Amino acid sequence: MVTRMITAHTGELTPEELRAVRTMLDASFDDDFTDDDWEHGLGGTHVMVLEGDAVIAHGSLVLRRLLHGGRSLRAGYVEGVAVRPDRRGSGHATTVMAGLESLASAYDLLALSASDDGVALYESRGWELWRGPTSVLAPTGIEPTPDDDGSVYVLSGRTALDLDGPLTCDWRPGDVW
Repeated sequence: MVTRMITAHTGELTPEELRAVRTMLDASFDDDFTDDDWEHGLGGTHVMVLEGDAVIAHGSLVLRRLLHGGRSLRAGYVEGVAVRPDRRGSGHATTVMAGLESLASAYDLLALSASDDGVALYESRGWELWRGPTSVLAPTGIEPTPDDDGSVYVLSGRTALDLDGPLTCDWRPGDVW
């Protein structure tokens, strides 16, 4: 069957299309995809690979603020990258990432928190591991996030980055990175 890639903002997707994406993400993450995870991927641009009308791969890019080097950076943050289990190994994740990366000019940098399964994909595409300490700007102030150290990757854009320096993300419910 023929596959095609589409790009659409959350607001352009119908409730049925959003349900199809959520169903695919739930299956792809072995039902370990939470409501918070879902919310994190909404409000931005979705890149999807479709086979007929079926969603077989997805990723979204949402705006987040990251603090680094005394600056507040406009970050395109990658969320919900997954390929339906029966369609893995066919380059669909690469297609999704290429679509998301094509939007980089709107941001100072792109960033994501990689699962162990995703590291090889991101590194093969030139994403770099953030080596410095991570933290979150929580309601009570800046709090270290040592459990996230070693899982944050960035794709530098128009802003110089010190990959060994501290990086702070904005607060959100659920996983902050």
